[in-house]
Amino acid sequence: VTRAGMVWAAVASALVVLIVLIAFILQNQEYVQVKFFGLEGSVPLGVALFIAAVGGGVLVAIAGAARIIQLRLAAHRVRRQAGPGTRTR
Repeated sequence: VTRAGMVWAAVASALVVLIVLIAFILQNQEYVQVKFFGLEGSVPLGVALFIAAVGGGVLVAIAGAARIIQLRLAAHRVRRQAGPGTRTR
């Protein structure tokens, strides 16, 4: 399996997910009342659920990025304490 093959498979998978997502949004066009921190409005159900999913994904990405930064800082501290002549992974 080549890198180009993996990229092609990832792009094809993303396109399938995108098509399914578009179909979901188009099939859920009924307007719903949405209230959030004092704001109120009416949006299609599919769009409201999509926005909620993207918001959840952003929160997960932020938490993951914070954890990666934390682990990199810890690894940097370990390398610094090990000294210049010591090799660590």
